[in-house]
Amino acid sequence: MGAMNLEKIGSEADSSGLIRQAYNNGVNFFDTARKCQGSEKTLGDAVYDIRQNVVVATKSDSDSSGELLESVQSSLQTLRFSYIDLFQYESNTFIPLKYGSDGLYSAMQNLKNSGVVKHLGFVTEDFDMAEKAIISGFYETIQFPFSMISPEKTQTLLKLCEDNDVGFIAMQPLCGGIVENIPLAYGFLNQFENVVPLWGVQSKEELEQILYFSKHKPQIDEKFQEDVEQIRKFFN
Repeated sequence: MGAMNLEKIGSEADSSGLIRQAYNNGVNFFDTARKCQGSEKTLGDAVYDIRQNVVVATKSDSDSSGELLESVQSSLQTLRFSYIDLFQYESNTFIPLKYGSDGLYSAMQNLKNSGVVKHLGFVTEDFDMAEKAIISGFYETIQFPFSMISPEKTQTLLKLCEDNDVGFIAMQPLCGGIVENIPLAYGFLNQFENVVPLWGVQSKEELEQILYFSKHKPQIDEKFQEDVEQIRKFFN
């Protein structure tokens, strides 16, 4: 579940209710970001008593190692966590690398070595950046936009991730709300075994649809493929 838009849902009680509803129905991975401090706080409060049962990711686009360390400490304080399961660096123009003079990757690696961060990932909306991050061998996951109306070349990243033992997290599986047919969107992504979609839930009704189809998988038949192709052609 993508938790970055929790602030837009309504009260903190409403947002916390959605998180617990998702958790009670099998969702155990939640993604947020330092720039969404309200969402970090709401998420942290909602999972405080079940911390050991969930995987929580956050992210930063810090420009320096010092700024990155401050960002991680701020996230820990806001979430009220002692560690972050997956810390992701976010950029469309730059990839921190192991021997970079900026010291960003070294700072992240030090956080991992100390146990403050369990895993490292990279988030981007730029195809070339995603490709470079995957083959760099320095990141355990990549988060990149992927939905049923994404360009076909996006699927080459899935194969690249598989070949390099990198997890693929699908950002914007409803393409930021453009895709409204949840059964088709869910069924499409469910075809890819190594893809974890981040459903950015906007309402209780939307969450209930997603939870329903997680338990009653849409049937992938000729009619399903025709419907997906029709929507792809409309948007592309």
